[in-house]
Amino acid sequence: MGWCEAREQESLQDRVYTPVFLALRGSCLYRFPSPPVTTWDWTRAEKTFSICEIMCKVLKDSDLLDRRKHCFTMQSECGEDFYFSVELESDLAQWERAFQTATFLEVERIQCKTYACVLESHLMGLTIDFSTGFICYDAATKAILWRYKFSQLKGSSDDGKSKIKFLFQNSDTKQIEAKELEFSNLFAVLHCIHSFFAAKVACLDPLFLGNQAAAAATATSASTSKAKHVA
Repeated sequence: MGWCEAREQESLQDRVYTPVFLALRGSCLYRFPSPPVTTWDWTRAEKTFSICEIMCKVLKDSDLLDRRKHCFTMQSECGEDFYFSVELESDLAQWERAFQTATFLEVERIQCKTYACVLESHLMGLTIDFSTGFICYDAATKAILWRYKFSQLKGSSDDGKSKIKFLFQNSDTKQIEAKELEFSNLFAVLHCIHSFFAAKVACLDPLFLGNQAAAAATATSASTSKAKHVA
């Protein structure tokens, strides 16, 4: 958690920034006008976002909107864009690591996420499963229409409104099979898929997993030490 400055998009003046306090806690990203002090403060955040359904990106110099460096963006599950600036490069790196860790831990915790969708005027469900991949089933009968592993997804596109076209490779024929689904919450689905893929990639990164194990060991050691002190 910490202070950032948010670029006001609707301001009549250009390059107007407002101090905000951001906090990553459990499954959510919170935005406050001032740091939370009590438990009750956490229920009064200006905005709360599900960590698996947002997209965070550290900006390169060519993507910056003004002279401020060390910026990152966050797109919400509704498609709303937020632009943040921090003072130091080390602060930016810390936020990037924090988002990666929070996303990984949340995906690891929930394991799967299901979204309602429409296929050829029929109500369906799409489950994104960390172990299995993509599963599409009929909402009424629960019958599975198709399933693919993450590795079988070879591409995707969306219309920016509600439809996503997936391109999967059939494991037997090696042919590409297109599946188009319609969602009422397009950006949430897109971001969730990205979060699951990012977690999959993180599982293959020895450095990331090593850092996670070290952090867990430190937390366990601190908890044990505290318990002994209390006893």
